[in-house]
Amino acid sequence: MLKKHSKFFSNLLLLADLAIVALAWLGAFAYRFFLDPTPIPGGLPPLGPYLLLLLPMLLIWPIVFHAFGLYRPRRLGSRVGEVADIARACSVAALLLTGVTFFVRGFEFSRLVVLYFWVLSTAGLSLARGAFREALRVARRKGYNLRHAVVVGWGEVAEEMVHRLGAHPELGIRLRGCFLDPTLGGPAPGGLPVLGHPDAVPGFVRGESIDQVFIALPLEAYAQLPPLVKGLDDVPVDVRVVPDFSRYMNLKGGVEEFEGLAFVCLQGSPVYGWDRLLKRSFDVLVAGALLILTSPLLGLIAVLVKATSKGPVLFGQERMGLDGGTFRMLKFRSMRLDAEEETGPVWAQAGDPRRTRLGTLLRAASLDELPQLWNVIRGEMSLVGPRPERPVFIQEFRQRIPRYMLRHMMKAGITGWAQVNGWRGNTSLEKRIEYDLYYIEHWSLWFDVRILWLTLWKGLVNRNAY
Repeated sequence: MLKKHSKFFSNLLLLADLAIVALAWLGAFAYRFFLDPTPIPGGLPPLGPYLLLLLPMLLIWPIVFHAFGLYRPRRLGSRVGEVADIARACSVAALLLTGVTFFVRGFEFSRLVVLYFWVLSTAGLSLARGAFREALRVARRKGYNLRHAVVVGWGEVAEEMVHRLGAHPELGIRLRGCFLDPTLGGPAPGGLPVLGHPDAVPGFVRGESIDQVFIALPLEAYAQLPPLVKGLDDVPVDVRVVPDFSRYMNLKGGVEEFEGLAFVCLQGSPVYGWDRLLKRSFDVLVAGALLILTSPLLGLIAVLVKATSKGPVLFGQERMGLDGGTFRMLKFRSMRLDAEEETGPVWAQAGDPRRTRLGTLLRAASLDELPQLWNVIRGEMSLVGPRPERPVFIQEFRQRIPRYMLRHMMKAGITGWAQVNGWRGNTSLEKRIEYDLYYIEHWSLWFDVRILWLTLWKGLVNRNAY
């Protein structure tokens, strides 16, 4: 009965999609030739050829949507993912439709109609799917359209899975109980009733109305996985495996697929592809604008540095950045030339006697950091990111602080999430790493904008900046 319900909903979605596609096509025609102020070369075209084009269109869209898996059950899928799939499917279908128009002799279809149709169909199908999914979620919260499932597993990963499923009743997944091996594991996850040993799963599923089996075995019990999956290969039930790798995942861990192979990524770069281009473009535009706007201030500071102490205006120091590479980070010189001759490499301290009088003011207001805008333009740094450290200190930190080197999976920044929260200068390295890794894990362009605003609001003058 449940499979019939699934088929019924798929057919219902198909009919709704066909209706929306037809309405979007007619709406695009009406908008282009009756509402759009753009001139119409040759006057109003006949409606007949556009209506005839509906026939191949209503064949192309279902085929493409099936290819993109848009008629499969998506209880555990995200709304954003479905909208992205709809946009991609509509784009492919629109290209195929454009190809069909080349075979229509003696009539030229409006390109603007096709463009408007793509926009209307993508928006209409996305809104309709959203409304349909929301109606199903409401029904499931009330106890309708449920799927019955069992859990095979124990330990942290099973406990977490049961907790998350229980927190989302709109998914309509009712857990009937769990199967566990008492000789290997602890109590039942989430307080579920124990239904037996994992060996009994195939027999139980055959005798009961079970739709899904969630396998959440701890890593040390994976020897039980092959016979368990083999026992279920002749049972019409959905089987999902929740891998016990979360404890080993660091930054941006997840599951990827390539040529039918699943790859579990334990850690990876958080900024790549389009995101990398977006962040780099933002850095160049903002840093370039700031260099222009602050050029009078930069010139004044340079003159004052030269006039008040011996030595160069700028000070370059080796720092470690992205992927462990080194670069020379620029600053306005704020200390004597022989600052580290006696002490060797050390952090600046409160009341540090090595500072010049002007340097004390520059460091307190973080104005000595302004030349790093040029490091940003050169691509060695970003406006926002973990603050770069000297390699001589990193050799110690990486041995003492777990996951320290993960902060180098993102380009170093002039300011960062740790700095605007007060963890700068001679403060807790552990807390600084915690904030740096939080930033890397949750990076977005909006997060960068927020940190820059907080830097201007409270981060320039800081009691730990000495």
